[in-house]
Amino acid sequence: METEIISLKEASVEEQSDRVFVIAAVRINGTDLKYASEELRSDREVVLLAVRQNGRSLESASRELQADRGIVTAAIKKWALALQYASEDLRDDQNIVMKAVRSWGVALKFASDRLKSDRAVVVAATKRNSASLKYASPSLQTEIGKMRALGTGAISLRN
Repeated sequence: METEIISLKEASVEEQSDRVFVIAAVRINGTDLKYASEELRSDREVVLLAVRQNGRSLESASRELQADRGIVTAAIKKWALALQYASEDLRDDQNIVMKAVRSWGVALKFASDRLKSDRAVVVAATKRNSASLKYASPSLQTEIGKMRALGTGAISLRN
């Protein structure tokens, strides 16, 4: 096998299944995870290295690892919109979603409906990016919109 690292896209099937080769490749370009073998897309260490390099690589991780709190947290830390590739349960986890919306408010788009109705989550998202309000529940959109129109300043976290 060559020692020069190439894109996994251009690698042989054998190389795409070689753990050492894939680790070296995803450290350079995490999104190359999509070309790794199914087995390696389920390997926690390989996926963690990939998401730490590029959060978007969570898209190519196995469903099991898309439900892994540590993997998803690392992906969101690198790219908040990786929330869209997290499991349904983690998109309904307030701690995970708060990390994402505090980094990039628009990540609210990928939160569960329940959290789109959670005042604390929506306020955190809109503080980061006011445009994220469009992803909040209709009732919170109306309420926060009215408060802004009235110029009340800070939006309360209280109901």
